[in-house]
Amino acid sequence: MALAAAYPEDRVTLREVGLRDGLQLVKAWPSTPQKLQWLTREHAAGVTHFEIGSFLPASRAPQFADVRDLLAFVKENAPGIHASALAMNERGIDDALSTSAAEIACVVSATEEHNQANIRRSLDQAIGLVRYAAARRDELGHHALISVGIAMAFGCSISGSVRPSQVLRVVEACLAAGADIVGVADTVGFAGPDQVFALSEAIRKLVGSGRFLVHLHDTRGMGIANASAALDAGCRILDGALGGLGGCPFAPGATGNVVFEDMAFLCHTKGFDTGIDMDALIRVREIQREAMPGETFHGALARSGMPKSFGPDAGSEYRGR
Repeated sequence: MALAAAYPEDRVTLREVGLRDGLQLVKAWPSTPQKLQWLTREHAAGVTHFEIGSFLPASRAPQFADVRDLLAFVKENAPGIHASALAMNERGIDDALSTSAAEIACVVSATEEHNQANIRRSLDQAIGLVRYAAARRDELGHHALISVGIAMAFGCSISGSVRPSQVLRVVEACLAAGADIVGVADTVGFAGPDQVFALSEAIRKLVGSGRFLVHLHDTRGMGIANASAALDAGCRILDGALGGLGGCPFAPGATGNVVFEDMAFLCHTKGFDTGIDMDALIRVREIQREAMPGETFHGALARSGMPKSFGPDAGSEYRGR
């Protein structure tokens, strides 16, 4: 799929990562039918982009053992869904390229220490995996976009602060290796709005609004403020998880990804049309609660409900400010 068609620069795209990042640390996860219900209900509410699983051995990540089934369902029943899947090594990439995945996501950490801890590779080797993914995709004539999530871009839980110049070098290296799109991740929730704005603006100037995304975690309650800063800096692609699911093994106590529905509401209040029916989106949480009764969910909007003043033109007078 052409990058501009998947991620048009003239609108905001919200990517729901709850079915992958949101499930990586849960003790119990939805069954395949429950995942499909979650996926189709959220798509019916207007969500188009999903990260739906990871190509990891079932013995290591049994919650993603059905990733092929989900991708096959999307291909046959929901062609309007842009489905991404994570691949963390050559075997995972080859497996992903044997499916109809619209996007294959790789991970490169901004620091050497986290690369070694997360995927047991050096930074250069991690970028080499991106090069492998792009080359294999082209060799096979596959349609998938190759995306890269740059973990620890706003600070590393192992090595501490991360210079923006280092992140920009990694962005350039990933694009040179063949990535179609790069994302910077506040993996452990260290960032504040000024930091997010500055790095997002620098990346936008480097690559444009349609080639980068911002992936946020809400560990310290800054997720929505950081999402607003990213939008103000020109970012037009944001990640979130319904109910704020997720976490990171390198961030004990983290509350997970920024809450997807709160982020969608933020976009509406800032005058960006996401095409999402907010009431229908909030109701999808019923499936989550049924599928994972012991899990903790987050989100101000689900708790307080939609304001009476909300309507299709909410925030439109602020658009372009």
